[in-house]
Amino acid sequence: MRKRVLTVIWCWIAVCSLSAADFVWKTGGKMRVACEAEEEPVVHVALDLLNRDCEAVLSQAFSVEESEGDVYIGTWGKSKLLEGIARKEGINPSEYLGNHPEAFFITVLKDGKLLVAGSDKRGTAYGVLELSRMLGVSPWEWWADVVPDKKREFRIAAGFTKTDYPLVPYRGIFINDEDWGLMPWSYTNYEPSDVKGQIGPKTHARIFELLLRLRANTFWPAMHECSVPFFFTEGNKEMADKYAIYLGTSHCEPMMRNTNGEWRKVGKGEYNYLTNRENVLSFWEERVKLLRHSDDIYTLGMRGVHDSGMLGAKTVEDQKKALTQIIEDQRKLLAEYKGEVTEVPQVLIPYKEVLDVYEAGLEVPEDVTLMWCDDNYGYITHFPTEEEAARPGGNGIYYHVSYWGRPHDYLWLSTASPYLIYQQMKTAYDKGIRKMWILNVGDIKPAEYQTELFMDMAWNIHRVEEEGVTRHLGNFLAREFGAQASAYLLPMMQEHYRLAHIRKPEFMGNTRTEEKDPKYKVVCDLPWSEAFIRGRLQAYQALEDQAEVWSRRMPEARRGAYYQLVQYPVQGAAEMNKKCLYAQLARHGKADWKQSGAAFDSIVSLTRRYNTPKWKGIMDYKPRNLAVFLPIPETQAEASLPSDRPYLHKWNALEATGGIPVVYEGLGYEGMAAGIAKGESLAFSFDACPSDSVEIELRFVPTHPVDGKDLRIRVEVDGKQSDVISYRTYGRSEEWKQGRLTNQTIRRVSFSVASGAAHKVSVKALDEGVVLDQVYVYNIAHR
Repeated sequence: MRKRVLTVIWCWIAVCSLSAADFVWKTGGKMRVACEAEEEPVVHVALDLLNRDCEAVLSQAFSVEESEGDVYIGTWGKSKLLEGIARKEGINPSEYLGNHPEAFFITVLKDGKLLVAGSDKRGTAYGVLELSRMLGVSPWEWWADVVPDKKREFRIAAGFTKTDYPLVPYRGIFINDEDWGLMPWSYTNYEPSDVKGQIGPKTHARIFELLLRLRANTFWPAMHECSVPFFFTEGNKEMADKYAIYLGTSHCEPMMRNTNGEWRKVGKGEYNYLTNRENVLSFWEERVKLLRHSDDIYTLGMRGVHDSGMLGAKTVEDQKKALTQIIEDQRKLLAEYKGEVTEVPQVLIPYKEVLDVYEAGLEVPEDVTLMWCDDNYGYITHFPTEEEAARPGGNGIYYHVSYWGRPHDYLWLSTASPYLIYQQMKTAYDKGIRKMWILNVGDIKPAEYQTELFMDMAWNIHRVEEEGVTRHLGNFLAREFGAQASAYLLPMMQEHYRLAHIRKPEFMGNTRTEEKDPKYKVVCDLPWSEAFIRGRLQAYQALEDQAEVWSRRMPEARRGAYYQLVQYPVQGAAEMNKKCLYAQLARHGKADWKQSGAAFDSIVSLTRRYNTPKWKGIMDYKPRNLAVFLPIPETQAEASLPSDRPYLHKWNALEATGGIPVVYEGLGYEGMAAGIAKGESLAFSFDACPSDSVEIELRFVPTHPVDGKDLRIRVEVDGKQSDVISYRTYGRSEEWKQGRLTNQTIRRVSFSVASGAAHKVSVKALDEGVVLDQVYVYNIAHR
């Protein structure tokens, strides 16, 4: 009897084990995926990518079946195949997917098979490509040549379930300033064409593939005059439809029209709504009619042909009257060709003069998204008011990690601080910018990491918040190069971003763009002492040496990815600093000019290596042939190098001895900047002072006001208060330009102090959004 009971128990255990099997795909075994042919094209695109990834990782592709498989894939509510499997398994994917657009649900079934369900076509595609992520395939497997590790099996544990969906509905990139990278690479190399400047469907398929892998869904095409307009090339629109990409356009391209590239070719008369309304409306109508069955986001309003003010309306009131009528006409076109207008994604971008009109009372329909901008250098200029945040159309952001313009371009190396990107975008999200996030990525390369960080935040910023930017960067490096390498590469990349935050490689010549004064065209001294220069050179040499060491340690299969993602950016930045700083020392007789020339030669050599056959033409170390990128002429300085001003005490904001700082991970010159909550203070204590007067120097991260008003602080030393101090900058003032070139805004205030006593400096925030980087105390007698 006892044996019979034990037998029954063991049989029950065996049955339970069989009913909760792992999902396993093994090399050499037959692999089948069941997916109905009626699924949307983007689902089959994702399946093709997964198949390619299986070949890369497991050395074997799978077959796609209609009804039977080891994996069942489909869009819930549309797939009869999934309905049958769910009914048989007693599960209801809708309970997991909820009402979330673009959601996916993955679960291991009792028999060890896998089910992937999406709430819509994009959700299903993201679910399929989640399997690629679980296989260990990088989103950059093609765009940065990241070769995945080989495996003999792919296993998911019994009972596994995962549900995921995006927090920001529209997430994507803007290809901009494509003149020196993406455009020449595309039409001369990757997709050869006799049409100069053409970026065709083969190239766009690769871009859209990357977006799918990054779980992005929106694309603003390249729109410079050097490029053939996106819609003028056959196959581009169809490729966007195939990949389920929402097409959109920038602030100066209303109604899906690349005005800069298209009006001159097909427009009639002057691009002036007030004097040529019928032809302008016809120009817009043609595109809306073409896209009546496509997924698109329509930019409303009107500016000039290319990033200039609207023609015909001279005053703000005239512009407001014209824009009111323009928006009404545009929405009539959308209603005629796209159906219910409130269901059509639309955006108004209050940028430059349009912001003045908006602030003058322009009425924007409630269903239209308001898209705000940074100041082109990563600092967001406007955060929504409570009223704006509550609008049904929501709020969006247009953000830069690449830029052409004043005070200086940064189009070569993408060195935007990940910590600044996170701090600004987290503030944006918290303030209600949650509908649309667009990142200006330039040519995509070399902005790979910043792009992934941005898209991960758009997908689920809470997850990135919990993870932290440093760990996010470390995980990125571990995925691409392995955990052991990541432990060494992480501090190297952090230092790379930190040094560039102090001064970008493109800004090292102390030159400026789009300035009338000819002095800004000539490379000249930065206001740095010899000691500071040599310290910076030493720091960059250490980085460059580390990058070189790890290039030799990398497995052969990962060296291409390492060169693109780490070595070229790090060594390129190092050589640019050496080129400019050795030239500065040489001007003062403190270095050999050959050192500067050798650094220039190194940059040329590094770039030549980057432009391998696959990437020939993608990397240009001298966009716009600006003086800073060229060999530096040998000259002699007239003035001496400055000396560093000796200070009595110096603190980073996180080193405060009193108060509770708002921690912003990794932000600032030494990665220790901090916010000060409105009405709160940070205090810093120091010992006896050798004189009876001190100067307090406050160095702020040059953010813009959060409430649109001001950034005011008050300083107190030993109970004595300063006047109210504001560090807000305006427009393109000289102080704003300096703040973008240095990533600091400085304020100074003097106090008399009692000699021989201990002292305390207190900095109080009177407005929301104050971010303090560093505090210096100087003896006034040493000025």
